[in-house]
Amino acid sequence: MSVLRDYAASVSQPTLAFAGSGEQRYDEVVDEGGALRSGWKALAEHALALTADDLLRVDGEITRFLADDGVSYVRADPDTDGGAQPWQLDPMPLVLDAPSWAPLEIGLAQRAELLNAILVDVYGEQRLLRERIVPSAVIFGHSGFLRPLARTSAIDRHPLLLSAVDLGRDGHGEWRVLADRVQAPSGLGFAAENRRVISQVLPDLFQESTLHHIDPYFAALRAALLTSVADTVDDPRVVVLSPGTLSETAFDQAFLANALGFPLVQGSDLVVRDGYVWMKPARWPDKRPTDRIDVIIRRVDAAWCDPLELRGDSRLGVAGLTEAVRRGTVRLVNGLGAGVLENPALMPYLADACELLLGEQLRLPSAPTWWCGDAASRALVLDRLAAGDPTLLVRAIDEPRRSVTATPIDELAARIAAAPHRYVGQDQLPLSQTPVWDASGAQPRAASQPLTLRAFTLRYGSAYRPLVGGLASVRAHPDAPPRAKDVWVLKSAETDPDQNLTEIAPLPTARSTPPLAPRAHADLFWTGRYAERTEDLLRLLLAAQAELDQPGAYAAGVIAESPRVLLDALARLAGMRSLEPEAEFRSLLLDAARPGSAAHGVARLREAMEGVRDQLSGDTWRVFANIDRATRALRSSAHPHRTAESGGRMLAAMLSLYGVTANMIRDTGWHMIEAGRYLERGLQLCELLTAGFAERREGRAARNVLEAVLIASESVVTYRRRYRGSVRAADVLDLLLLDRSNPRSLRFALDELRTHLAAMPASTGSTRAERLLDHLETELAAADVSSLGAATQGRRDVLVDFLAQVTEQLERLSDAVRHLHFESGPPAVPLSELSLIEVMESRA
Repeated sequence: MSVLRDYAASVSQPTLAFAGSGEQRYDEVVDEGGALRSGWKALAEHALALTADDLLRVDGEITRFLADDGVSYVRADPDTDGGAQPWQLDPMPLVLDAPSWAPLEIGLAQRAELLNAILVDVYGEQRLLRERIVPSAVIFGHSGFLRPLARTSAIDRHPLLLSAVDLGRDGHGEWRVLADRVQAPSGLGFAAENRRVISQVLPDLFQESTLHHIDPYFAALRAALLTSVADTVDDPRVVVLSPGTLSETAFDQAFLANALGFPLVQGSDLVVRDGYVWMKPARWPDKRPTDRIDVIIRRVDAAWCDPLELRGDSRLGVAGLTEAVRRGTVRLVNGLGAGVLENPALMPYLADACELLLGEQLRLPSAPTWWCGDAASRALVLDRLAAGDPTLLVRAIDEPRRSVTATPIDELAARIAAAPHRYVGQDQLPLSQTPVWDASGAQPRAASQPLTLRAFTLRYGSAYRPLVGGLASVRAHPDAPPRAKDVWVLKSAETDPDQNLTEIAPLPTARSTPPLAPRAHADLFWTGRYAERTEDLLRLLLAAQAELDQPGAYAAGVIAESPRVLLDALARLAGMRSLEPEAEFRSLLLDAARPGSAAHGVARLREAMEGVRDQLSGDTWRVFANIDRATRALRSSAHPHRTAESGGRMLAAMLSLYGVTANMIRDTGWHMIEAGRYLERGLQLCELLTAGFAERREGRAARNVLEAVLIASESVVTYRRRYRGSVRAADVLDLLLLDRSNPRSLRFALDELRTHLAAMPASTGSTRAERLLDHLETELAAADVSSLGAATQGRRDVLVDFLAQVTEQLERLSDAVRHLHFESGPPAVPLSELSLIEVMESRA
């Protein structure tokens, strides 16, 4: 039976009582008469045909698509562990028709213009305060008001370029604002990802609808950012400033940077000098005009943006950024002082502020809110608290996302009495309900859950333009993780332009190569190293597993010579945890806390790549999705054959990473990946050769060991084509150490390393890294495989010593690369840790 028909039948009373208050819920799909609302009627042919089996399939496809794209978020709730969580997306979109969207669009545009006007006023003329429209304690008592910016000379007439509001419906179905998100409004990336996935898993329903597409909005955003400083800069440099990969919305930030084509940076990547903001080059204070930053899309809360004038303990910001803003040498989106607008204590006064600043009546009201700094409002809030009113939420004005209503009433009343200006009471709206797919029960079905909508507004040209769509969220209960919904706003006619944007203003065509920060170069270098390390270890593990599967290789606890050598190599790389090979292999594949294991390498690789997500193709994250699936399969089965199968799937995923990086532009970032890859290949090869050649063996045992080494180094086919007759140690060493045409040889790795290091801007031909590489190449050129392969008393100590020296020099080379290409001056130290004398000396 149709899922929507089942849902409509279950909602016998489309508006259900809320919290015992007698107020009713509005249903987003079914109207008061039990029929589909007009938006869903337009999709009825395909929507009503969706069965439970269809949605079970679609739900699984959504999970797979999101995993392939690496979509995640970090819960900001302090009561949770704060780890990254998979993004949850419901298969059933929120559908709105054009007539119901039109008044909301007007209200969103007006609200953005009003908030911009308030921001200009409170940091400039302060008419709202002088005329007592807004109590001064509402503004000055909020931590988002930044006094260093309260001067007329620093005023930007349009500090609010991109804003967002969280909306919910009241019992009559009218939209009301729950919260304003203007400091660093997030969610555009998630909204675009929702649309991409839903359009693929429900193609018939998507193609039947005439909805507004999102892509033009990103084009308008890019144009707005590039033209926001057009009066002062001809070719502006724009970056996205992120708190880092542990941010709650790290994916959203990286998606935005990638979609707009701007670098994703962290505070440590930037520096202020001569009143301007610069991308910090590796050899600071050397700088080029292309390193100067003109526009910063800020995703760091204002208080953390400048340790010099704001929070001195911040490691997320840029010292001196506030002064650069005051001088007007850099444009922040949104402005540093915008956080004061995320103040729920402003909500009771927005209607009067709108009339004063815009000369209009407020079209989009907020949820009913009472500021406790007002005596009458405080009495009302305290009375409702004492009566145990379940529809009242009490919030601190600086923490509007968290309700403190659960605090014992006496304690909460005492807090309000001690600092009334810091608290507001707000009505908890019933919120509209919408069908959400629930496959957890015995009978999967669409169950109703309350919905909120995040809407976005952009200043494009001379007006504010709301995104026709948004990001909807549902929660089974307030403490549950959110589940997103795509938002479909249908066009009134097929010929209507998407996003109501008839044409994006053309921009001058100019080639631009944004510089990469030293931190990004470091992440990319370690991307190459961890990718090679993981791949080589997986190849070695599979070779050892294959050797153990041979008849007589492992019996009565005794391991034959060739698999033992490979196990010794694994032990050199990751230590030894178990004497049982199967248990050891499972640990190497599953234990991410074990340094040197494949699981550890994958975890570190993911961490490095998250830091440069804006530089990488979306296909990159399929590598990790495939590895995760192989890992889950291995955990769910104790059968020995599963180890080799899962290891093979993990290796195949790692090999696919080659294809992804091969299509990268040949900039310094790509050269760093390849430099890291070949340096690590040299290190891994030295460990394998040490384990395989340290002891001299005779006869069949010698041949088996040499072939095992060739297999583990992916050179057995090359050897068979290159050399005739039986396998000889000298020939294997020649192929793996000196053969320039063998991509798995040490000589080939050093040649590639030289090429990639020479491409870096800081390389001069005589840097320490290049000198160390010269020395290493000279040593290798002088090596004689006959002497290295010779054994004394059954051991090849000359070879072992040579390989140990190569390993040591490669590690030194890695350190030299770090100092030359990744570091830029001394690490930042909070001013609280410096004495006044040290500060004065540093300025001298």
